[in-house]
Amino acid sequence: MTFTHLFTPLKLGGLTLPNRMLMAPLTRCRADENHVPTALMAEHYSQRASAGLIIAEATAAMDGCSAFGAEPGIYNDAQVAGWKQVTDAVHAKGGQIVLQIWHGGRACHPLLNGGKVPVAPSAIAITNDEIHTPDGKFPYTVPRELADAEIPIIIAGFKAAAVNAKAAGFDGVEIHAANGYLLDEFLRDGSNQRGGAYGGTVENRARLLLEVLDATIAVWDSNRVGVRISPLNSFNSMVDSDPVATFSWLAGKLNDYRLAYLHVMRSDFKGIQQGDVMTPIRSIYQGAIVGNMGYDAEESEAAIFSGKLDAVAFGVPFLANPDLPTRFAKNAELNAPDPAKFYSAGAEGYTDYPYLAA
Repeated sequence: MTFTHLFTPLKLGGLTLPNRMLMAPLTRCRADENHVPTALMAEHYSQRASAGLIIAEATAAMDGCSAFGAEPGIYNDAQVAGWKQVTDAVHAKGGQIVLQIWHGGRACHPLLNGGKVPVAPSAIAITNDEIHTPDGKFPYTVPRELADAEIPIIIAGFKAAAVNAKAAGFDGVEIHAANGYLLDEFLRDGSNQRGGAYGGTVENRARLLLEVLDATIAVWDSNRVGVRISPLNSFNSMVDSDPVATFSWLAGKLNDYRLAYLHVMRSDFKGIQQGDVMTPIRSIYQGAIVGNMGYDAEESEAAIFSGKLDAVAFGVPFLANPDLPTRFAKNAELNAPDPAKFYSAGAEGYTDYPYLAA
């Protein structure tokens, strides 16, 4: 099969992409103990520079919001310098890379944050999983409800992260409002049961995300900013009573921002919550939509051809195949991923996946 549309260049706001195969953000816990990106990470991302655009992994916007232990941050000078190694390496290979900025919310744990209790819209803990810490696996703790008076601190943290991302040489930023982390926790009513200005109606639940967007756009042109959402994903005990209504409203509101793209995770990691969120979002959102979760080359080509999507973000396929576009172009066999090494330290299962033989 010839994938003509996957290889058609695309204008995403202020970004011009050579193809429509994006590398999805993948947390792989290869930063050092101080959340500083490493030379190994620079090698990993530069290997995948043939992606139309790399969306780098979830990166802590501020200190004290770690949910993995070895994820990178973007809140101090050492982290900026570490990320500068990464962006320089990607740009040297002709690639483009944006940074996903993030707060872990209730997915954080005191053992990863110097004893600090995690914050969330409401004091409701994650119940369907355990967290990995240096002392072993533990249940998630009940978070502290974030006071309205504290919210400007969160917004300022995201704005500072946006400033630092620019200093680190990124081509743009993506706001992580998915997968049960802080901004998503405010969006969905299963985790946001507060009253006041940031709870209750969808307009109020979306307020924090929109204020973070306003702060980010004060740093970056809006056409260099993307947003990632996951309307159906139940990961981190997430649910919404009416995801189609919630995210249709959000899609309409995001039209006001003239973003580079809206990045939509279409399904549920656990397969619990079912439904079609892509069709209503596509009918409402007027900008570029990047689809994610379970797309192969054939479905991606068809979705772009039909106008359902503008591009597709591939996660595990890009992890296991640093030369994924070449393999699609040649209809070549893909490397099999090694899930046992997804979150391990070191090069194995990270930078040692082979390229297609010449």
